[in-house]
Amino acid sequence: MITMDKMIKIVWYITLTVILSVILCTVSCRFSHGNGAAGIDQYYITGTKENQEKLIELFNLLRTEKTGSEGEFAVIREIAGNFAKLNDYDRLIHFLSNRTINNPGDPYNSYYFLMIAFAYIQQESEPAAALYLDMIINNYPDLIINEESIHLISLRHLIHLNNNPQRQVWYYNELISRFPDKIDLGHAYFMLGQARERVGDWNGAIQAYINFLPYSGVIIPGFPNAAQYARQQVDFSRSSKDWTFESLGTLRNAIQSAIDNHDPFRLTSYQAKVNFFTRSWQGNEIENARMSNFSLPHFMGSHIRYETNLDPSSNATEAFLRTTGWSLGLPVWYLYFRKIYFPQDPEIHGRWEWAGIYYGERF
Repeated sequence: MITMDKMIKIVWYITLTVILSVILCTVSCRFSHGNGAAGIDQYYITGTKENQEKLIELFNLLRTEKTGSEGEFAVIREIAGNFAKLNDYDRLIHFLSNRTINNPGDPYNSYYFLMIAFAYIQQESEPAAALYLDMIINNYPDLIINEESIHLISLRHLIHLNNNPQRQVWYYNELISRFPDKIDLGHAYFMLGQARERVGDWNGAIQAYINFLPYSGVIIPGFPNAAQYARQQVDFSRSSKDWTFESLGTLRNAIQSAIDNHDPFRLTSYQAKVNFFTRSWQGNEIENARMSNFSLPHFMGSHIRYETNLDPSSNATEAFLRTTGWSLGLPVWYLYFRKIYFPQDPEIHGRWEWAGIYYGERF
C-alpha cells in the first residue's frame, strides 16, 4: 500500500530525476563526437561503437521529424527501445522525461509515460511506476498502439502494483465497464468482490459475487474454492439466518438438549439452512455421496452420546463436538460449529451456527 509519506518521497524522487536529466542534457549538448553528431546530446550516445553510430543516426533523424507526428513517435520509440535492450533504464527515463516536459501536448505522451513506468518496474521501483500508470489513466486520453489500449495495459499493471483496496475497486470497475470484451470477466468480478470486502462495502461485494456466479467455472489463481465461496456469500446474504445463535454456548446447549431428548426434528431445526455440509475427514467421495442428502431421523436412535468437552482443535471461530451412536455403520460424527463472518449485518456478524458434520474418527 502506498502511504502519503511514500507518495511524497516518490514524487520528489521523480522530480529530482527529471531535473537531473534536464541538467545533464543541457551540459552534454555542448559537446559532440563528430561523425554527424553535432548538436546531439552526448549523454544518450552509449554502448558499443556500432550502437553509438545507430543512436547518432536516430537522433539526427529525430531532428527532421515534426513534433507530435507519427514519424517522430516511431523514432522516439526506437531510441527508447535501444536503451531498453541495453538495460539502460536511467537513460530511457531521462530521455522520455525530457521529451514529455518539453512537449506537454504531444499526443503520444501517454505511451512515453508507459515506457517510463516499464523502466521503473525493471528497476524494482514499483511505487514510482504505479504513479505514472495512474497518471496515464487519470490525465490522458486512451491511445491505441499495435491494437492495444494504453489504458488497458496500465490497469492490468496497476492491479498488481498497487494493493490499496480502494484503488483495486476502482481499477476493477474500470476494467469491467470499459473493457468487458478484453478481460476475463469472471476473474474481474470475483476480485472486485474481494476488494469491496476489504473496504467494507459488503453490499457491493455481494453484488460482485452475484455477477461472478455465471462465470463460476473459471479458475481464480490463489482461490481454489472461489465458486463455492461466492455461492456461500450470496446464499447466506439472501437467507433468513433464523438458525443462528448468540454464542457457542447457547448453540451447544440447544444441540445437546435435542440429543438428550432424542428429538431429531428439533435437532434438524438447528442446522444451517444454507451452506450446511456433510463430509468425511478423508473426503471419501462414495461416503460423501451417501450422506449428501441424509435425513437425521434415519440416523438418530436413542443411543446418541456427546463428549463432555469440545474437541481440543476447537478455537475462537470454529468448534467440533464429537458424538457417537449414530446408525447405519457411521457411529462417530463430529458436529462442526462456526462463528459467522458477515459484517454486512452487525446483528448477525459474530453469532454462531451449526454449519456441518464430519463423520468418522478424526486422525
